[in-house]
Amino acid sequence: MQKIRKAVIPAAGLGTRFLPATKAMAKEMMPIVDTPSIQYVVEEAIASGIEEIIIVSGKGKSSIEDHFDVNFTLEENLRKNGKNEMLTILQKTNIPSIHYVRQPYPKGLGDAILQAAPFVGDEPFVVLLGDDIMPNDIPLTKLLMDTYEKTEGGVVATMRIPNNLVNRYGIIDIQDQVLEHVYSVDHFIEKPNLEDAPSNLAIIGRYLLTPEIFDVLRSQKPDSGNEVQLTDAIEALNQIHPLTAFEYTGKRYDVGDKYGLLIANIEFGLKKPETAKKMHDYIIALSKELKK
Repeated sequence: MQKIRKAVIPAAGLGTRFLPATKAMAKEMMPIVDTPSIQYVVEEAIASGIEEIIIVSGKGKSSIEDHFDVNFTLEENLRKNGKNEMLTILQKTNIPSIHYVRQPYPKGLGDAILQAAPFVGDEPFVVLLGDDIMPNDIPLTKLLMDTYEKTEGGVVATMRIPNNLVNRYGIIDIQDQVLEHVYSVDHFIEKPNLEDAPSNLAIIGRYLLTPEIFDVLRSQKPDSGNEVQLTDAIEALNQIHPLTAFEYTGKRYDVGDKYGLLIANIEFGLKKPETAKKMHDYIIALSKELKK
């Protein structure tokens, strides 16, 4: 069984839900307090033991590459002015093990992952979507890797969601429970209507896939919107090499949504030492004002 060494982070989306901010700014660089959302995703991969990362980007996303590169001028300025704490924070973003490839056309998540095939080669790998920030004592990516070691097959992260939201997610048709929080899967169904949904166990933004997924993606026809859907490819792969679904029960922030990004900023702001007290006092005062 091969060790999981590589991670793919798709970041080629146009970010239209955040216009006009994303007209000239990568959506993945939108901050949660003072840290771009994509940095939390990269840090999760590294904390899980991933050795190499490829970010699949697109036009107008060069700020992501700049963020994880060395800024010598800024470092020297901080060093000369004795701002060592800021220098330490800055140097945490210098990550040489990140590679980049562009998705030429916006043809969906499946096509974005296919761009990473030469980088991944014939190894199993993890996929981390930037819209999902999931702080947890044990990173969710690591939990998927641990599950892979037990099941020796691909693993998809899932989470229970309210029934009225099932038409927004890929949904799992559960076959059997094989381990604690781990299920064998009969089918993966993309965005079913509530009456057609076999469960409320939804796919969230972490996957551990075997390299056979690339052959499936290469042969898969785009949908009516000219996009290659990853859920459809996973469904096809499941019929050849069965996958399992890991049920995540921790905290999740959907920062690909305006409301989710606002919630993340509030809750992270309540935890950061430099903002926690002021945020707490402000929220208490605001709640009293709203009750009037």
